Amino acid sequence: MTPDRNSALEQASVPALLMCLAQITGDERWLQEPFQPKRDISIFADPSGGLPESVQAMVRQAMTQVLDELEAGQRTLPPVPDQATLIRMMNVCLGEHVPDEYALMAMEEMGFRDRSAGVRADPATVPRGFRVLVIGAGFSGICAGRELDRMGVDFDIVEKLPDVGGVWLENDYPEAGVDTPNHFYSFSFAPNLDWSSNYSKRDEVWAYQKKVFEESGLASRTEFGVTVTALHWQQADRTWRVTTQDASGKPRQRTYSAVITAAGNLNVPKFAAIPGMDSFTGSWWHSARWRHDVDLAGKDVAVIGTGASAMQFLRSVAAKAGRVTIYQRSPQWARPPQDYHGTTTPESRWLLQHVPYYYAWYRFGLMWRFGDGLLPTVRKDPAWPHPERAMNHRNDRQRVQLTDYLVNALEGRPDLIDKCLPDYPPYGKRILIDNGWYEALKRPNVELVTEAVARVEADEVVTASGARHHADVILLATGFEPGKMLGTMDIRGRSGTPLAQVWADDDPRAYLGLTVPDFPNLFVISGPNTGLAHGGSVLFVTECQVRYIASALKLMFERSLSDVEVRDDVHDRFNDRVDAEHADLVWSHPGMNNWYRNARGRVFAPMPWRLVDYWHMTREARAEDYHLGEAG
Repeated sequence: MTPDRNSALEQASVPALLMCLAQITGDERWLQEPFQPKRDISIFADPSGGLPESVQAMVRQAMTQVLDELEAGQRTLPPVPDQATLIRMMNVCLGEHVPDEYALMAMEEMGFRDRSAGVRADPATVPRGFRVLVIGAGFSGICAGRELDRMGVDFDIVEKLPDVGGVWLENDYPEAGVDTPNHFYSFSFAPNLDWSSNYSKRDEVWAYQKKVFEESGLASRTEFGVTVTALHWQQADRTWRVTTQDASGKPRQRTYSAVITAAGNLNVPKFAAIPGMDSFTGSWWHSARWRHDVDLAGKDVAVIGTGASAMQFLRSVAAKAGRVTIYQRSPQWARPPQDYHGTTTPESRWLLQHVPYYYAWYRFGLMWRFGDGLLPTVRKDPAWPHPERAMNHRNDRQRVQLTDYLVNALEGRPDLIDKCLPDYPPYGKRILIDNGWYEALKRPNVELVTEAVARVEADEVVTASGARHHADVILLATGFEPGKMLGTMDIRGRSGTPLAQVWADDDPRAYLGLTVPDFPNLFVISGPNTGLAHGGSVLFVTECQVRYIASALKLMFERSLSDVEVRDDVHDRFNDRVDAEHADLVWSHPGMNNWYRNARGRVFAPMPWRLVDYWHMTREARAEDYHLGEAG
């Protein structure tokens, strides 16, 4: 049933409506008092904008009139305002100062500007026979393939899985879903106005991927069930010789001018080295390889690990299993589930679909609130007197808020509070959203064990103290191997040295997270130090990286280059800067272990920059950063 327009406007974000009115009408009064919203730092801001009901009513009435005029053909939509006007509107919309450096980035996120404008090569400059291989058909592969197609570059996509989706195809454990709001966790060039939730589950995210993949015309360019086993640079003809293997194991040799790896860094499950697993008499699996053929009803289930996947699937598993024993190495901080379990209303979807520019301004608000604001709160303050518990006074305030939430959620269970309260600063590990985790822990059939697992013997899990717990099923929620990214492929560059050797000991490094000396014409999407641990959308990072790759290819085409290889000094200076930044950020804090850093303590996974910093860094490939190979 189509919602009534008036009821939809009653649910609307008034700040977003104000910006729509200002943009459609060009009337300055919508940016002045009494129509200036108050600042709100919540991820999902109060839709009133802090304005009196009488002012809100005026805004809704004005929008009703504008929509009537548009429908009657009495008004047309104007061009997108200039940059100065938009930045002023952003300031008013948020009730706070938005630096000018964010303007173009925000315009791209809002769909007002093509992210690849100015760096896309003219198809006429693409050399005959130049072909690119894209490895992976998840979000990154889709983005890369779409851009190559728009550039007129010949390319193939190969995907080891039987369908599109990457991690969203593989990770189908109960309640798998996003922890970034969907209207931001989506491509800027492919808005989805029909998300059923602000935090959608796996099936809906996968369906979105599939839709963008098909609408981008990538199906005819993609081979599924094909695994890349080796990439060897051929110096004689400046190409990559690629060895692939199909589902039957049959190998094939291919040649490409450039390779883009879009395989991600969270796709190799970490199987905990637990002695005796081979002797286990029951069923066991990793959360990323969920077995839906095993019924957990009435079973004794052991869950090893308490990270993101366990946080999401526990309440479903606990509701079915006879007993659940969770083995926790260290506790996690969890945020309150603000709107995490809610659904979008028909009215909210109507607004996105029918009010011009509403989606753009709604997305802008999410981008701002879920973006760079957190990073200063996880930076070390040398004068802060309690560095063991927090990085600074704002981080300590986060600690108090998260602690209060935990204590209230576990009221009446002081034993669980002691087990669940972390002793390290918030955001030191990936911050999680409470998906009924604390409620599940209070169930009579759930036990939280804080001892390490020593071994498995037949149908028992034995802890370090020698305690034994019966198990019919073991679920490994032990995460992935991000430090071994691209480790399943034998990649050898100009010198013949394997990339796995260059990146040994879980220490991958790349310039901008994208490219490595000695490996010409090889670009790594989601490479080292490009993960987001302070907020934001990984798809934003992917789009920035694809833009940069497009600009590097453009450089090659316009200068008739056979190859580009990042300079050692450029690469090394960049990684020195990365390390210097991380030395002052929470992920280097000595009070805990996390998968963001290797055994030597180097942080190799998260990005230390603001989103806007990385956006500026990846605007365009600079010739002076590269050794330029002249085409023969």
